[in-house]
Amino acid sequence: MDTLMNSAAQLKLYGLQKTLDTRLAEALEHGWGHQDFLKTVLVDELHFRRQKSTEHRIKRAKFRLQASFDHFDYSTKRNLTKSQVEQLKSLQFMEKGHSLLLLGPTGVGKTFLATALGHEACTRGHSCQFLGMNLFIEQAQLARATWQFLKFRDRMISCGLLILDDLGIKPLPASAVQDLYDILEERYQSKATVITSQLPLANWKEVIADEVALEAILDRLIVSGP
Repeated sequence: MDTLMNSAAQLKLYGLQKTLDTRLAEALEHGWGHQDFLKTVLVDELHFRRQKSTEHRIKRAKFRLQASFDHFDYSTKRNLTKSQVEQLKSLQFMEKGHSLLLLGPTGVGKTFLATALGHEACTRGHSCQFLGMNLFIEQAQLARATWQFLKFRDRMISCGLLILDDLGIKPLPASAVQDLYDILEERYQSKATVITSQLPLANWKEVIADEVALEAILDRLIVSGP
């Protein structure tokens, strides 16, 4: 038994190693053949690796809070029906490369819903990045100052789902407006972006002063037609 455990550890079969004692006992109890036993422990290993990969993606996403559809309160007033929430949960908007704007006043659960979508994406094998807009601005500025901007930009562009939370807390500096547009342009109709904001679209001019840039950003966020 020790030899089996050591071999599993050397091969980094940590999932198999974790369940080996239990599976051996079950095999003896139920009279499993070699093929049934091998199939079961390999499924254990695959499940373990998928779980660890999901945990890694969730950790890298840097969500501000823990939220998932397993704990979704459908009674909260969000102006969304249960069927609409279920449609969002299906991540069809990601498959189509569409963006999603979650707009509404404080307290309606925009960040929770955005995070739940990110969590769902991570569990389905997609990479995700979550940043508050203020943090997006600060990280972009720091990346420029430390000659890491291209790395930061690539991270924003390449992730399967980009979530930018709370646009509208304060006006965006011109550099951040340009960065936001450039990233949205690269992701346009190929990768999904979720943006939450307390401001209706008509009031985004309060935080994005350049009208031409604002129009270009909205054009990259709002897809007309089917």
